[in-house]
Amino acid sequence: MKILILGGYGVFGGRLAELLADCADLDLLIAGRDRQRAGAWCAAYEGQARVLPLQLDRRDIADALAAHRPDLVVDASGPFQDYGADAYRVIEACIAAKVDYLDFADGADFVFGVDRFDAAARAAGVFVLSGVSSFPALTAAVLREMARTMEIRSVEGGIAPSPYAGIGLNVMRAVVGYAGSPVKLRRGGKDAHGTGLAESLRYTVAVPGRLPLRNIHFSLVDVPDLQVLPRQYPGIDDIWMGAGPVPEILHRILNLLAKARAALRLPSLEPLSPLFYWVLNRMKLGEHRGGMFLRVRGTADGQPVERSWHLLAEGDDGPYIPSMAIEAIVRKLRKDERPAAGARSSAGALDLADFEALFAPRSIDTGFRSEEPGAPFYRRILGPAFDTLPPRVRELHASEAPRRWHGHAAVRRGTNPLARLAAAIIGFPGAAEAVPVTVTFAPEAGGERWTRDFGGRKFSSLQHEGTGRNGRLLVERFGPAAFAMALVVDGDRLRLVPRRWSLFGVPMPRVLMPSGPSFETDADGKFRFDVDIRLPLAGLVVAYRGMLEPG
Repeated sequence: MKILILGGYGVFGGRLAELLADCADLDLLIAGRDRQRAGAWCAAYEGQARVLPLQLDRRDIADALAAHRPDLVVDASGPFQDYGADAYRVIEACIAAKVDYLDFADGADFVFGVDRFDAAARAAGVFVLSGVSSFPALTAAVLREMARTMEIRSVEGGIAPSPYAGIGLNVMRAVVGYAGSPVKLRRGGKDAHGTGLAESLRYTVAVPGRLPLRNIHFSLVDVPDLQVLPRQYPGIDDIWMGAGPVPEILHRILNLLAKARAALRLPSLEPLSPLFYWVLNRMKLGEHRGGMFLRVRGTADGQPVERSWHLLAEGDDGPYIPSMAIEAIVRKLRKDERPAAGARSSAGALDLADFEALFAPRSIDTGFRSEEPGAPFYRRILGPAFDTLPPRVRELHASEAPRRWHGHAAVRRGTNPLARLAAAIIGFPGAAEAVPVTVTFAPEAGGERWTRDFGGRKFSSLQHEGTGRNGRLLVERFGPAAFAMALVVDGDRLRLVPRRWSLFGVPMPRVLMPSGPSFETDADGKFRFDVDIRLPLAGLVVAYRGMLEPG
């Protein structure tokens, strides 16, 4: 199979070629305006697929189709918002030459308008699929899965790329170009407009049982979903899609510029895109992780429900996700599984299982959540992962009723003066080889008070589900200090991973945050705990490990 990739040495086209590197039966024409860049990219390519550089301007696509006779054209160039009056030149040329077509289009109007070519594509016996990327191919696949068990009324979603992923200049031009511009969407059951990058929300992407992303600031972006999905699901009254690039300070500057442009009716901010592109690709701060989410509200069995889907991608795997939809279709084509002829958006082209098969060998995790307001807070935080906990761990956290467990523990204490002072303030027990332990659990203030008695030495903390920037985290308060921790299921252990902390309600620097490897598990039918608390510079404060069983 011969595939012509317009923008083949760019961000998305290049990653697609890398994803297909194991396909020895493919010939990939790496096309673009710069012959030297195309040649350099091909020279560095490592894979079984055959690659050939091709100098090509999209305006000359008809001649290129006649000369090279590809089986498939993939348009990975863009920005699709700037194609002007002759926006569909490549699509029209492909239909005329009877060549199948896919693109990465992120322009909502472009993707929404592609079905005007449906009759011509059907007559030519070719498929033309637009927007074959995370939005809307993946998001539509997730919604289709959710729609099996609920009536969808409201959809919110977002993508948070890793700060190390890098972003193409054409993508930046598109995003900065519509900042402050009207964005078509559905709101209150009516066709309406939002303001690009001037509307925001915060959300925590948290695959059940995995380490969540930090709470992210998302802003409205003009993606195909806003127009395509309400057509697929007429019951949708509200839809909103955002992006959460980091660092947040740069994101908020763009928010302010978008609001100023909308309020003062300023010209497009697109001339600033090279500056944002330069800064964003150099300010690589934070964790090398990215994610996506969809939060859906509606009804099931006549009752209101809220469900969400989460995706977490570690390291360098996340940046490949936008190219995986086309990868999936190409792999299906190699097995003679063709999309139906016609021209349309990619919503409906793939099932969620198609994506999950590509995610599986990579560090990409996904999961669904259903909001359960009346459930114990550990279950609310962990979602379906709660049911995978070891039996005794699950038993201890499955109730919020008053109860008491007892057992024994060994305690170690740090010797640094600062560590000793911290231990004394909280009331941690002294060092001991073996000491009887009783833990009393009592409901309090929407959470649970844990009172620990180590051989007569008592200290307590209040645990509850986090909200706001502590969303999807367990918050534990010791007097004026509060610690927000992620609950991570790691084999037969429930690990507690510190993520944020505050003192007297004031957020404190993470570099000063107490930490340590702490977990819960079970062994020999008993609940086992292992707590290790350390301070930066001061080292060990206290470490205690032991067992508990119901009283």
